[in-house]
Amino acid sequence: MGIFDLLKKGGTKQEGILDTESALMTLEDVVAPSAVRVDPRSINISGMNARVFFAVSYPRYLNDGWLEPILDLEKELDVSIVIHPIDTAETLKKFQKKVAEVQSQINANEEKGMVRDPQLEAAYRNLEDLRDKLQQAEEKLFDVGLYIAVYGADEESLNKTEAEVKGILDSRLVYLKPALFQQEQGLRSVLPTMTDELMVHSKFNSSPLSSFFPFTSFDLTSDTGILYGINRHNSSLVLFDRFSLTNYNSVTFATSGAGKSYTTKLEILRSLMFGTEVIVIDPEREYEYLAEATGGRFFNISLSSAHHINPFDLPDPEENEDPEDLLRSHIIELIGLMRLMLGGLSPEEETIIDQALHEVYALKDINGDASWKGMESPLLTDFEMVLAGMDGSDSLIARLQKYTSGTWSGFMNQPTNVDINQKFVVFSLRDMEDELKTVAMYIIMNHIWNMVRRRLQKRLMVIDEAWWMMKSEDTASFLFSLAKRGRKYYLGIATITQDVDDFLRSPYGVPMITNSSLQFLMKQSPTSIDLVQRTFNLTDEEKLLLLESNVGEGIFFVGLKHVAIKVIASYTEDQIITSDPHQLLQIKQARAELKAAQG
Repeated sequence: MGIFDLLKKGGTKQEGILDTESALMTLEDVVAPSAVRVDPRSINISGMNARVFFAVSYPRYLNDGWLEPILDLEKELDVSIVIHPIDTAETLKKFQKKVAEVQSQINANEEKGMVRDPQLEAAYRNLEDLRDKLQQAEEKLFDVGLYIAVYGADEESLNKTEAEVKGILDSRLVYLKPALFQQEQGLRSVLPTMTDELMVHSKFNSSPLSSFFPFTSFDLTSDTGILYGINRHNSSLVLFDRFSLTNYNSVTFATSGAGKSYTTKLEILRSLMFGTEVIVIDPEREYEYLAEATGGRFFNISLSSAHHINPFDLPDPEENEDPEDLLRSHIIELIGLMRLMLGGLSPEEETIIDQALHEVYALKDINGDASWKGMESPLLTDFEMVLAGMDGSDSLIARLQKYTSGTWSGFMNQPTNVDINQKFVVFSLRDMEDELKTVAMYIIMNHIWNMVRRRLQKRLMVIDEAWWMMKSEDTASFLFSLAKRGRKYYLGIATITQDVDDFLRSPYGVPMITNSSLQFLMKQSPTSIDLVQRTFNLTDEEKLLLLESNVGEGIFFVGLKHVAIKVIASYTEDQIITSDPHQLLQIKQARAELKAAQG
């Protein structure tokens, strides 16, 4: 009989007929190895060597997480912790006898005039304390076995892993011994079959036994960066610097009211303290008070706003940068904008637009032959004028007129008058018509990108409700281009959205996630949780965690690591960044009362 009972009894032949039951393949036949060789100090299973150890001695005190270095080893090993409860009533009887023996020994030493024995007195106190806790059901006793199996291709690799494991545990005064001539029983004790054939136990009460708990969570604590929140599993700080990663981008998914804007504003506030410049595209005017409180600039972009951005502005060429390549790249971006503004372009119309753009810049003496620094940029009306002189442009002009002389002419047909060379800048789009929000986002982001390339500085660009950008392929493509190229200019892109379906169904949705080193999943709706689970390879437990998360809770991903997180702000931070309407009303009333009192 081998370790997996490969040979089954009961197969018989009667009158030359094979017993069909013995001929059927069983589960044991499927999972059993092809061969097993048992040696005194190891066991070989189908060519893979294993060695089983058991713990024989422990220190007086065990710290929490003492098994963690073993579990984190980049070695193939199995750890089995076998726990057998001990009857408390029987134990108390034995304790009574043991306490009496120790007390008698102490009294005998005193009568003989011997110097007191600190170890004996400490043992008496410990026994009394444990007996009281057992009597009051505060503690229980257990027989505990710790078995470890290490694996390797040959004896040399087994010896190397054994030395590493023993070295770690020896430093913690936990000593192991190999299961000599019991490797078969040891391996069966390590397999997840709820068997304990080694029966090598040490007695532990509940408190030290809890330190055996083998499941540890990742720590995302570094020496630099900002505080994102508290690890919900071990209460450690989630402290991280996005600018220390391979790219500086992040994505945040959450339902409405889950705290995504609150979390983002908290990151902005803390990033500003460390010298990061922040630019926000705000669709709901949620960041206005934060900009006011931190001395930033707030631009309200709408059809009637006094703030304008000219999409024809060109970035100044950098050193060793070819002006012709820069002009060509900008014209390609403008063609994408025109495709968005005019509801699509046919191949013929796209050719006409391309020619007109080259001509409108030529009218301002801007070409790829020399730098255009300090020159006046053309306007949309100049572009319309050039189009009017070209054959086949009637349809284009008819569609463009609503932006030049129609209802929507006040937005982009003006010279740029916004300055984003500030520590904190917010562009609000709340008052912009929904039909123009996507166009406005494209223009603002293109302007920001042109400014970013002029001066190298650590920056974070936050795009709230990014699903607006994912509605069009041109805007989604442009956003993805920024995410890929931003690192070169020390720029991190933080995209936030509550419409997970629209974001992930875009052809650029998943690439945006894979090009983001940070991902933050907060409370999700039941309708989108399955899509999120598939995209992020979440377990069922993590899926349930996202469905049941409270405000400010979720899962924080950094590369291959992720932890359950809770976002916590100080009172002062909360007063600045809160999005709760009730709190905002109270703050507004308090400010009005203070202003009235001062007046």
